[in-house]
Amino acid sequence: MAAENRDKQLRARVKLLGNILGKVITSQVGEDTYSAIEKLRKGYIKLQKEDDPELRQELKAFIESRNSDELNLIIRAFNLYFSLVNLAEEEHHYYERQSQLKSDGPLWTGSVLNTVGEFKEQGMDASQVQELLNKLHYIPVFTAHPTESKRRSVMDNLRRIFLDIGTLNEADTYNNEYVKESLYQQLESQIQVLWQTDEVRRHKPTVEDEIRNGIYYFRKSLFDAVPVVYNYMERALAKHYPDDKIETPNFLTFGSWIGGDRDGNPFVTHDTTVRALLLQSRAAIYEYQKRIFDLSSKLTHSRHLCDISKEIINRAMIVDTDLIKAVFKKRSDRFKDEPYRRFLYLMEGRLKENLKYIEAWLDDSPVDKSPFAYQSEDELLEDLELIYSSLCNHGDENVANEELQDLIRLVKTFGFFLMRLDIRQESNVHSDAVADLLSHLGIDYNSLSESEKLDLLAEHVAAATIIDTQHLSLKDMTKEVLEVFNVVREMRKEISPKAFNNYVISMTHEASHVMEVLFLAHQAGLAGYNAGEPYCDIQIAPLFETIEDLEHIVPVTEALFENATYKALLKASGNEQEIMLGYSDSAKDGGNLSSAWSLYQAQQQIMKLADAHEVDCRLFHGRGGTVGRGGGPTHFAILSQPTGTVRGSIKFTEQGEVLSYKYSNSETAMYELSLGVTGLMKASTGIVQTITEDKPEYLESMSKLAKDSEYNFRELTDHTEGFFEFFYEATPVTEIGLLNIGSRPSHRKKGNLSKSSIRAIPWIFGWAQARLTFPAWQGTGYALDSWIKQHSDEQLKEMHENWPFFRALISNIQMALFKTDLSIGEEYSKLGQNQEVAQKVYNMIADEHRRSVKRILEITGNKYLMSETPTLALSLKRRNPYLVPLNNIQIVLLERYKSETATDEERDMWLPPLLNSINAIAAGMRNTG
Repeated sequence: MAAENRDKQLRARVKLLGNILGKVITSQVGEDTYSAIEKLRKGYIKLQKEDDPELRQELKAFIESRNSDELNLIIRAFNLYFSLVNLAEEEHHYYERQSQLKSDGPLWTGSVLNTVGEFKEQGMDASQVQELLNKLHYIPVFTAHPTESKRRSVMDNLRRIFLDIGTLNEADTYNNEYVKESLYQQLESQIQVLWQTDEVRRHKPTVEDEIRNGIYYFRKSLFDAVPVVYNYMERALAKHYPDDKIETPNFLTFGSWIGGDRDGNPFVTHDTTVRALLLQSRAAIYEYQKRIFDLSSKLTHSRHLCDISKEIINRAMIVDTDLIKAVFKKRSDRFKDEPYRRFLYLMEGRLKENLKYIEAWLDDSPVDKSPFAYQSEDELLEDLELIYSSLCNHGDENVANEELQDLIRLVKTFGFFLMRLDIRQESNVHSDAVADLLSHLGIDYNSLSESEKLDLLAEHVAAATIIDTQHLSLKDMTKEVLEVFNVVREMRKEISPKAFNNYVISMTHEASHVMEVLFLAHQAGLAGYNAGEPYCDIQIAPLFETIEDLEHIVPVTEALFENATYKALLKASGNEQEIMLGYSDSAKDGGNLSSAWSLYQAQQQIMKLADAHEVDCRLFHGRGGTVGRGGGPTHFAILSQPTGTVRGSIKFTEQGEVLSYKYSNSETAMYELSLGVTGLMKASTGIVQTITEDKPEYLESMSKLAKDSEYNFRELTDHTEGFFEFFYEATPVTEIGLLNIGSRPSHRKKGNLSKSSIRAIPWIFGWAQARLTFPAWQGTGYALDSWIKQHSDEQLKEMHENWPFFRALISNIQMALFKTDLSIGEEYSKLGQNQEVAQKVYNMIADEHRRSVKRILEITGNKYLMSETPTLALSLKRRNPYLVPLNNIQIVLLERYKSETATDEERDMWLPPLLNSINAIAAGMRNTG
């Protein structure tokens, strides 16, 4: 009954927003447009309940009779509706969580309070919890990999509506009709502005636009959310371990690829990387300046009434007279009796100098850094902690633990760098640069064997001398590669030693690919030997992407660990080897089931190897937003990692629409971050407790399932003649490349339309638009069916019940199966030019979908797909009647746009509504790439 009432409240909120949207559309573009929208909406809802060929034909004819402008308005209406529904659901879930907290009732799975309580119930003592926390390191990495195109102006408007919906909930509680009426008017105005705001970019974003988009989430939500996550942890520890003093160390770090990922993106240069770091630093320092100014009006303690630290008093009074003059102008003794306030004013003045330096650099008019500017984040942190300590010493610990403690948390988390930037480049680029450099020494690098390459590179890295490149005639790309390493060296000094995280090498096939990067770093003075002692200011992470690469992960890494030079420099850099795993490309290569199993095995093997060589190893998960790219709920994704491989630290990419879904609102960001942290804590209990090993029979079964699944997936994608031609004809994959959502090209090689060339995002995105989400499940039904016919389903049921990895895998596959609509997919298949091929491909996909659904329901015991996540299932089900008209509109638009008889003028006319339809379907499906 309670669940039913909550759902009723959500439905009422969605209905309200829908009605307001209808009112806005009528007032802005007229009754005819609104009537057309309603005709399609109601007609397709009716068809969902009962098929009616006559009605179906009538609706199709109605769509075909609309011109491009009319279709554009209909598409925009549905798109905005989805945005409002998404907001209503997000706010509703937040309201639910707040209600649970207020009622002191049972909290959601993965809440910090529940998780720490579970540890206590399991008998974990305070020292074990402390050990676990000391090793905790949660690192989400923001990327520019795009699967949606929300502009910042649109997100700002949506944020205002989100807040108004929250206020409306409060007004409902007290049944305040006056406030409610005022809010209705406000919502109408805001939705009207949204209707009149262009939801798609008219121009392709630059890399700088992408950098600013990444920073946006910190300004809008994360600066507020991060301290709250730490407060959650401290309150949970105090409640469940009241007699123990458990310290909460810093466990959150944010990473970024935006402005550092140059793999396949010619627009990311060494100058771009510098600009990314400056913009990030500016955003962090602005936030500190704002908060310090705010604190200066709150910490107004008098030195005559409090025993304030002598060091604070001295540092507030005895400072450089020029700094006092700059800060206090002619009132040099201002706040002399309020030392905290005076000290904070001086601190803010110093930060202004930092900002002046960064702004000048960004404006290409560099100035010398003022001696008053903070030289590092550590200096700022030291000043803040000095105030904190002084407050605690005179009995104001409760005051210190409010805004000041929050600011200290922020500085510890974001430093002067905001996000730790990863550099990424493809291995071939490094190989070519090394070959170019060594050719000037008379060495034909490309003719060497793998072992000879390793020996030669190690010899150069161990040597004191570097190649003088000043007078060499090097290729342009070699010069650019060397400049990147010079930027890493210089910006570590300028911004922070923590400004960079890892140098990621995509397409790592050999150990020499890693040693090449170490060699190039040596050329820039980032690694080598100083007076016989090894030093290394760079961490290198090989990225293993394809199924074949994952199979080679052990020999490649072992060759590195057995190289004396590499091992010595690794130890000098902290003895932590990061290994990145590519979910997207391995899934595109061999299918989701095979990819998941290859990744599972690779993780266990690499951790075992690292243990044998006494190296700490952290896994970096290159996950996408969707199941077909390794996506799924973060909490359960972490829990489903291979037994014993999660040891307190985890790093993963946050891509595409995941960013706006998780981090547009601080309320949701708090929830998502805490879910990830608690998932990491639960998965890392092996640090302090004995873990149960995987059952050998489960591993054997999974190997067979993965092999059969990959066979079926490759039969479709690699061995079905005409498959890729069909893909480009029957989906809007080519047109996705025309959406202005990312700076990076959609294919690795221009003009190459093969599976190996197309990037994982357009691959998944294209099929999702046609409602054939098979990359996430193709081969699953075939593999399960083969197993059950040979062995029955008993063991598979047991694996689903007892093995988190298998349960999470099947759960994610269910969601992708749920999002498939075979009847819609069949309509897209009619766009294929060779209908014999088109129907063969479609039937292979449709048959596998039916088989996958049948077998998964048998194994899980579910009556319908996703019955264990009914809220999500209901959300997706409700969207379908609104998605179906959009799909039917898109099919008509594709037919017209791709028609061989269409003129350039006609194509230009049909393209805008086609691009808008892609955007709208993506919004309705929530995660598409």
